[in-house]
Amino acid sequence: MVKLSAKKQKKIEFFKRVYDIFDKYSRALLVQCNNISAKQIHACRKELRANDSLMLMGKNTLIKAALQKRLSEPQENEPDYEERKATWTPIPLMEPLVKLLKGNLGIIFTNHDLTDMKDIIERHAREAPAKVGSIAQSDVFISAGPTGLDPKQTAFFQNLQIPTKIVKTQIEITADKQIIEKGEKVGSNEAALLQKLEINPFSYKLEVAHVFDNGNVYGPGVLDITTETILASYKKVISNVASISLDIGIPTKASVPHSIMRVFKNLLAVTFETDFSFEQAEAIKNAASAAPVAVVVEKDVEEEPAAKEEEPADDFGGGAADLFGGDDDY
Repeated sequence: MVKLSAKKQKKIEFFKRVYDIFDKYSRALLVQCNNISAKQIHACRKELRANDSLMLMGKNTLIKAALQKRLSEPQENEPDYEERKATWTPIPLMEPLVKLLKGNLGIIFTNHDLTDMKDIIERHAREAPAKVGSIAQSDVFISAGPTGLDPKQTAFFQNLQIPTKIVKTQIEITADKQIIEKGEKVGSNEAALLQKLEINPFSYKLEVAHVFDNGNVYGPGVLDITTETILASYKKVISNVASISLDIGIPTKASVPHSIMRVFKNLLAVTFETDFSFEQAEAIKNAASAAPVAVVVEKDVEEEPAAKEEEPADDFGGGAADLFGGDDDY
């Protein structure tokens, strides 16, 4: 029997551990681990283990190799063919993971609700200062108000065009000011000012990059879907289907209640205009007649001003002929 090196033996043991994980779990979160401390990862792992879940971190090349070997059927030319043939079982659902294992990613395996795993990640976020040259995670604003800094340090604010005034021997910001935009690099002036003000604007945590669920891969946005959003989307779709069905005249389950209600309203209208009636219409009529009558307050109608009396025509002495004295002799 060939004696294996310690490195080879360790690799085989790691492969077996990964195989066991693939067999046990059907769900996973692939998380980015940028700017994450070892203390954060340790605390997160501890809580995950308490919830019957686990995290694999920092060995993506070995995990991918183990996954590819597990996905392939045993071949006779392989040195461990007999052993693999006796224990190998296919796991096609795990195949999408091969393409996703890129970069600084960790894998959180679980059989529980993935939103619960996201909540665990959120609980282990840590505040972080703005470092020079780092990419801003979000917009950063400086709020108006006292800063506690003495007037000698106004240069920090002047460099960033932040309006200030001196109140009781300390600098006070007079208006809110945005000093960093999301996605931009943090400058030295911004970092120095935030440090002076003891503001840690960013928060570092494991960021979900992909969601894996029984062979299907989704974006991290699916973790924000709630029962309320699903019901709202469902109601909107049903409403659209009903509208289309009513418009084109093809009945569906969504449109039939509306069609029945339309017919009922038409029949009800007929009973108000004719002697025809039926039980449901009588009930509505009785309810309508028993309803309190709204009192209409009639406004005093202003009397229209009397028509102006026609002014009497000027009396020019009877007729146009006498206008210039018709009796004058020329």
